[in-house]
Amino acid sequence: MVAEPTLTKPGNGVSPMAYEVSRRLSLTVGRVLSGKAEIVERAVITLLARGHLLIEDVPGVGKTTLARALARALGTDFRRVQCTSDLMPSEVLGVNVYNAGERRFEFRPGPVFTHILVADEINRATPKTQSALLEAMSERQVSIDGTTHPLKEPFAVIATQNPDDAAGTYPLPESQLDRFLLRTSVGYPSAAVEKQLLSTRGGSEPVEDVEPVVSLDELVAAQREVDRVQVEESVVDYLYAIVHATRSHESITVGVSTRGGLAFMRAARARAIVKGRAYVIPDDIMELAVPVLAHRVRVLGSDLGVGNGLGELRRDDAERILQEILARTDVPL
Repeated sequence: MVAEPTLTKPGNGVSPMAYEVSRRLSLTVGRVLSGKAEIVERAVITLLARGHLLIEDVPGVGKTTLARALARALGTDFRRVQCTSDLMPSEVLGVNVYNAGERRFEFRPGPVFTHILVADEINRATPKTQSALLEAMSERQVSIDGTTHPLKEPFAVIATQNPDDAAGTYPLPESQLDRFLLRTSVGYPSAAVEKQLLSTRGGSEPVEDVEPVVSLDELVAAQREVDRVQVEESVVDYLYAIVHATRSHESITVGVSTRGGLAFMRAARARAIVKGRAYVIPDDIMELAVPVLAHRVRVLGSDLGVGNGLGELRRDDAERILQEILARTDVPL
């Protein structure tokens, strides 16, 4: 049997309810995505921090499985959209339709009007359709024909995407990437896990057996507890030093924005909850710096165009630079 994720016991003033929410989600999703405890933890952190999650990897390693398992583990509404090159914005957001009988237009909401939107292979949608999600992800609302429609709360987008150099993809622009709290990849399973999957998994998918383990009210309450997590001034200074260093690094042309810094802090607070603490420590900052910040910086040479196989290289460069910044930044005692 594959070991389940190891979770720290709650203590140090952390809310037992918030910790329990993170524990149930982590264990439930971890049973579906065997051997990927760190990836599952990042997904739970994203939800607790009211963020959106971008899962990037090659096809067939479990991106959609992770997204679906997380959505099914929540006792909330969720919808799935398969992104393709012919997907129109109205098919995601909704459209006004004329009712001849009543002589008026009626709004028919699209799949974005849900609690969890799973956008599968988001970078196969055209830039026009990608940009349709900007307002929804940032402001939790949709504007159509001059009318603003609020989305459900909580609302989160869990998107998967193939590498930028895959055929038929449209790389997400910086403004779209910045809406995602955290970017991560699943990666191939370990040899032991993959052999077990090959020998034990039949025609059924384990994700279909996932039952809701967290209610909507519990999730909202846990998200509120994240706001109460304490952060000492020295830890704030440490986080700011990392963010500021991205703006002066010789290999970065666009550093992390203020919005990115705020997202970084929310993620660190959420990780403290997951780890059973009511306060942030430097480890929270170090562990999240790359998945939260790497997709928010533009490295030197990133304007060379797409379709040339450089997408994955740029990602590796950004992650390497963030690691360099972490190594140079003094850690508070």
